[in-house]
Amino acid sequence: MTDSRVPPMDSEVPEDKGQVTRRTVLVAGGVAVTAVGVAGALSANASAQDATPAAPAAESPTADTCYTLTSELVEGPYYIDADKIRRDITEDQEGIPLTLDLTVIDADTCRPLRDAAVDIWHCNATGVYSGYEAGSGGGGPAPTGPPPSGTPTGTPTGGPPGGGGGHQEPTDDDRFLRGTWHTDRHGRVTFRTVFPGWYQGRCVHIHVKVHVDGTWTDAGYEGGHTCHTGQLFFDERSVLATAVLEPYVSNTATRTTLTEDGIYPQNGHEGGLLYLRYDRRRIGRGVRARLTLGVAPDETHDGSDGGGPGGPGGPGTSPTASPSASAD
Repeated sequence: MTDSRVPPMDSEVPEDKGQVTRRTVLVAGGVAVTAVGVAGALSANASAQDATPAAPAAESPTADTCYTLTSELVEGPYYIDADKIRRDITEDQEGIPLTLDLTVIDADTCRPLRDAAVDIWHCNATGVYSGYEAGSGGGGPAPTGPPPSGTPTGTPTGGPPGGGGGHQEPTDDDRFLRGTWHTDRHGRVTFRTVFPGWYQGRCVHIHVKVHVDGTWTDAGYEGGHTCHTGQLFFDERSVLATAVLEPYVSNTATRTTLTEDGIYPQNGHEGGLLYLRYDRRRIGRGVRARLTLGVAPDETHDGSDGGGPGGPGGPGTSPTASPSASAD
């Protein structure tokens, strides 16, 4: 990488223009039909989940702007309670600059959620999670020597697992590539970070949580509950483009593709697949990613009810509310 600036982008994966509204679902007797219409390699993953308007979102959206619930997925073992209230989470980590734009809405009323606390965290270019560099099962540095042979299948094995099971205690004080920030009156929040790398057993992803009903104080965000726990994913074309650049090319861990991943629910943007914008000839200059998260603010989803394909939070399933709890 020779240029860390993010220039105007001239390549974007088109988004689906079809909108499935609650009104449409009622008229159709519960059968929704989506119009895909997405050009390019990701056409099969197109959905009506994310169609951010050009103008700022209205304070009182109509039924015609409704979205589906974003899939609930497992939290993973390396979440650390929000202790870095910031939008730029890069610190000293090397990698392709990534600007992440998220919009959080109530999937029932379609209204933006203002002042929600959004957490994101992910590994660095060589698969390391901050706070767990010295821990067993942590990402660890990129291995040396020839990469392992074989094709990863099914449930993740090795490296940081994707399952739940509660938090592991941090092994060090580093907190790079972690941060929390509040949504604005349009439900929007923007983070600056780097394009994540990978580790054996998982495709490239970012973890995300949304907390509501808490209070912002000088110390950060207190109280409330977690209404959404998910993961954000990158299409294979973008990952292949990054893999030939430093420091990603130094990561020799076996890489799991999006279709091989045991956590991604294989349901496109509803499952967390990001819309990406970048210069295909110069991806090293930067990537812009965005997605709208449709959440159920009155429910609690802390990651224990999440799943992958066929499990809770997967395609064709409905999130199940768990008892209210304070934000973790």
